[in-house]
Amino acid sequence: MAELKHVNMEFSIPFRGVGKNNNGYRVEIDEGDNCAEPYDLLLMSLGSCLYSTFEDIILKKKMGYEKLNLDISGEKRTETPTTLKYCKIVFKMKSSNKNQEAFKKSLELACKYCSIYNTLALVAEMHSEILFV
Repeated sequence: MAELKHVNMEFSIPFRGVGKNNNGYRVEIDEGDNCAEPYDLLLMSLGSCLYSTFEDIILKKKMGYEKLNLDISGEKRTETPTTLKYCKIVFKMKSSNKNQEAFKKSLELACKYCSIYNTLALVAEMHSEILFV
């Protein structure tokens, strides 16, 4: 049986909301300065799903790293519906492991198996890369 996910969201006018998951975690949603906008949440969802998939792969390969930063940018279409047009994901990695090709292959596999990445790839041009810093 498929895993069922559930969140609850409350909104008010002007656009302001809060999302809560079943564990009680809250996310403020707004178009203001101190909250996440809907596309911010979309890109963060992509990043967390892609990273989780990537981590599973490198742990199976018994690989590790010292530091990893994900930088994700996306461009929305101007025509309605304003779906995602382009998305770029950059993994900035510091690792003592000299096998950079193994990390690159792990990212390719993560993109192949990440469900959110593949969902967005139906409407957007997707690009991912690893930079070693």
